[in-house]
Amino acid sequence: MKSLFTAARTCLDAATPDAKPALTLAMAEAFARGELAIDGDAPPPEPIRMPGRPARPRLVHPRDLPRRGFGSREGRAAFIHAVAHIEFNAIDLAWDAVYRFRGMPSEYYADWVVVARDEARHFHLLRARLREFGHDYGDFDAHNGLWEMAEKTAHDGLARMALVPRVLEARGLDVTPGMIVKLRSLGDDATADILEVILREEVAHVAAGSRWYRWYCERAGVEPRARFRELLREYASGVLHKPFNTEARLQAGFDPEELESLLAEAD
Repeated sequence: MKSLFTAARTCLDAATPDAKPALTLAMAEAFARGELAIDGDAPPPEPIRMPGRPARPRLVHPRDLPRRGFGSREGRAAFIHAVAHIEFNAIDLAWDAVYRFRGMPSEYYADWVVVARDEARHFHLLRARLREFGHDYGDFDAHNGLWEMAEKTAHDGLARMALVPRVLEARGLDVTPGMIVKLRSLGDDATADILEVILREEVAHVAAGSRWYRWYCERAGVEPRARFRELLREYASGVLHKPFNTEARLQAGFDPEELESLLAEAD
């Protein structure tokens, strides 16, 4: 039986916008059928400096990305591309959570395989919509902030669960509702409908991060709220921005005290 860790690395190494989501969906289906084993004797993970990436989009500093409004088709296409890029990165983040952190309960791996599958589906939806605007993935510049946080937390599963799902990916819970309203006001129900699907499923993804963050804290004998505050100060300077979607974050496993910590650290 093939190893889940080998499958995860295969998806991470896939370098094209066709191969990575297609392999992800195939591997997720194989895992659901019981065809991929969680190999307790697998060798340690190899370092991943950068997962497989296409030559485009060009990766630039976030400040170098042009600000475009929704008012033009080009502006909306750039927005859809930006969300598609987040979802493409999120495929790698989910597989990296599988590949990099060994010796976890089987439920942990099942959660992150499902997340990878969902992110691949989201990418397909957004790429198809982008093509309806006469563009494709790679046509606009993008940034590498999500993967950079994965590298910073590669040594520590507790920090990874706290900061990637619960800080960076949870940002989508805060901003997506407003984007949906704006798109519907412009008559772009097709894009808004895709974002509705993504928002609904991302709550469950952030909830997985909350669940496994608390699992790590319990195993380490760490008080989760205090440690979350420490990690926010250490890693999340300049990343947190108000306002927060309190309802969605509560559904995703935050508690009121953690939301207060977010508010205290946010711009």
